[in-house]
Amino acid sequence: MSPHAHFHHGNWEFAASLTLTLLLAASLYVRVLISTRSDSAAAIPAWKASSFLCGLVLVWIAWGSPLAAYDHSLLTVHMIKHLLLMTFAPPLILLGEPIKVFWGMTPLLARSTLGRVWHRPLVQRLARIGTNLVLCWTASALTLIAWHVPTLFALGVRSEIGHTVEQAMFFGTGLLFWWPVIQPWPSASAAPRWSLLLYLFLATLPCDILSGFLVFSDRVAYPVYFSTPRMFGFSILEDQQCAAALMWTCVTLIYLVPAAIISSRLLAPRTSHEHDLEQSEFSGGPVPQSAPQSLEVV
Repeated sequence: MSPHAHFHHGNWEFAASLTLTLLLAASLYVRVLISTRSDSAAAIPAWKASSFLCGLVLVWIAWGSPLAAYDHSLLTVHMIKHLLLMTFAPPLILLGEPIKVFWGMTPLLARSTLGRVWHRPLVQRLARIGTNLVLCWTASALTLIAWHVPTLFALGVRSEIGHTVEQAMFFGTGLLFWWPVIQPWPSASAAPRWSLLLYLFLATLPCDILSGFLVFSDRVAYPVYFSTPRMFGFSILEDQQCAAALMWTCVTLIYLVPAAIISSRLLAPRTSHEHDLEQSEFSGGPVPQSAPQSLEVV
């Protein structure tokens, strides 16, 4: 069975493999949280745990719920799925610190081995490259644009394999895009915080261009919908405009939230450590050390 639900002659196919995978991830996550609740150092706040579980629910709604059955008939539903997989679910999952939680259930020998591998210079360098702002932005933008080219879009509608690859790429690049913004354990960005404001602003541009084209165009961009049944009284052009307006509005509002949080932190009074760090960098003296964010080798 495919990992996603799909619309086929009006029937919804239950996504058993996806549902079981998400339930397993949720149960393991909760189990680790319960086992470490007495350890204040390893405890995850309730709001972070709730974020992670909500993120998994959104993945299921986008990929395996009855909503997914209308993806091949309505561009608006396709856009909702795209927003859930790229814009809503990834930051919620990363806010839940999944690596930190699942690291706690890793056997001691494996934890020690992985910790030594993590601290190798080559691995650290690859990790910095993989979470570079330019790479994360480029991967996200190219995925968005490529899968909305009519030829690839039609492939995602007509081919079950193509549809699965499309959804996986949406979710994967969504995680990659939000990683430098959320910075979950054990990552620590070397980029200045103000650069994230530029990063978020530039991320709205591909969405704005695509949604603006779809909203104001008087032509149907995806002819594949001519051969699909109409739902809820929407014409193809009305469906296209509704989907574009939804993307335009949601992306702008969602990206404003982290931008506002980052701006407030930039404008907040600096801590004494930040002041000492700035002075040491300016004078060329030793940099004061704070507790490092790294994999613990226990």
